[in-house]
Amino acid sequence: METHFKGTLPIESDDWQVGVIVGRSGSGKTNIAKQLFPDAYIKGFNYSHKCVLDDFPEGLETSEVTRALCSVGFASPPDWLKSYDCLSQGEKMRVDIARALCLDSPLVVFDEFTSVVDREIAKVSAYAISKAVRRSKKKFIAVTCHYDVVDWLEPDWVFCTDTMEFSRKKEVGRPLNSRFIGAALNCGRCFGSIII
Repeated sequence: METHFKGTLPIESDDWQVGVIVGRSGSGKTNIAKQLFPDAYIKGFNYSHKCVLDDFPEGLETSEVTRALCSVGFASPPDWLKSYDCLSQGEKMRVDIARALCLDSPLVVFDEFTSVVDREIAKVSAYAISKAVRRSKKKFIAVTCHYDVVDWLEPDWVFCTDTMEFSRKKEVGRPLNSRFIGAALNCGRCFGSIII
């Protein structure tokens, strides 16, 4: 059976930087992200060099690459000299996100956000990544089945594929996070036209 997403997310305005598409496995997160943001969707990169620093875009200065790595919580110069295959899962995720943030693209949509890392590492990484995005001029959408990182990302909006509801931070009058996600989703708009 082929699945289709019919609908949009009300995020056309420029008044946001961090968004989250969250829901249980199989609820359509990836399909929605790919259909709405095909040019910004990132699932991973090819790595071919012996040093992870050399896999970043060629036009970047070393200081820009190392700043990007530090900004996402990967501040270990000895590990920067390793090949991608020698890194831990958490290090790989942070390198992927740092590399995505170095792309010449205003939007990064990152699937399987924190899916392969320990939950404590996931929270700390989410916090660092949120801060890095907010210091940049980019927009970042985390696609995840893990509600625990919503607190740490402090997103401007959340779309829950379990309920097909959208909520903005300003609709609930406080940061969206997992403690308030139920209230936030109740304030959201339901997308009756979405078919997964």
